[in-house]
Amino acid sequence: MVSGLVDKPVIAVPTSVGYGANFGGLSALLTMLNSCAAGIGVVNIDNGFGAGFLASMINKL
Repeated sequence: MVSGLVDKPVIAVPTSVGYGANFGGLSALLTMLNSCAAGIGVVNIDNGFGAGFLASMINKL
C-alpha cells in the first residue's frame, strides 16, 4: 500500500514476530513477495542489514 502512495522505492523487511499465525515471519515474507505494486524491494526475514545495504545501493544510483 505504501509504495502506491509514494514515488520513491520502498524496502520491505518482514519480521519474525507479529500477531496471529505469522509462522516465524514466513507469512509476512510471502505477502510482500506477492505484492503487485512497482518499486518494492523485499529482503529476507529480520534482515535489517540487507535492507540498509539495499538502501545504500539505491542512493548510489
